[in-house]
Amino acid sequence: MNDTPGDALAQALRELPLVAILRGITPDEVEAIADVLIAAGFRMIEVPLNSPSPSPSPWDSIERLRRHCPAEVLIGAGTVLQPEDVTRLAGLDAELLITPNTDPAIVGAGVNAGLATMIGCMTPTEALAAAKAGACALKLFPAARLGTGYWRDIRTVLPPALPVLAVGGVNRDNMAEWHAAGIGGFGFGSNLYQPGRSAAKVGAIAGELVNEWRRLESGTGR
Repeated sequence: MNDTPGDALAQALRELPLVAILRGITPDEVEAIADVLIAAGFRMIEVPLNSPSPSPSPWDSIERLRRHCPAEVLIGAGTVLQPEDVTRLAGLDAELLITPNTDPAIVGAGVNAGLATMIGCMTPTEALAAAKAGACALKLFPAARLGTGYWRDIRTVLPPALPVLAVGGVNRDNMAEWHAAGIGGFGFGSNLYQPGRSAAKVGAIAGELVNEWRRLESGTGR
């Protein structure tokens, strides 16, 4: 059994360091989408709080996910920007707090609430501030616009044991380039899930992403 949120996140990252980002999902469809993601191998699911849907829906989706999914699947909120969101997230027994930016106050609130914090950063200053505040992992965002050359430059100053995932514009076609550059995992948004996309289609895409990651890790060719 994991002792801390950081332990739970570390275990999930070892098993499969891919995060499914379900922006705009509705509570009525979230369980079916979760089932196909889990079947494909995903162990981390995020519902962004800025999802373009009625205000309660992201929270309702997170609550349903936590009730529905096995304990080893980590559920969380993305785009967490306010301290009250941290409190509400912890009250749902969710595990993951994910941000697009580096706000040490939010990181600290997440740590104090017993959440695993995956903190968005772009610059070395932001990344090191997040690490100092207690982030369990970092999210390089927007990854595709920054590019792997930028990542190779900044990774030299980051704590080597701190996991970093690339998020933003990453898909199956460019995973290999990022993997070769030493990234620790990925978050997939609109290329994986979009409002209205069927569970069957999401499951098929999820399977392709998982297979590509495992291929890269094994060092085999296509």
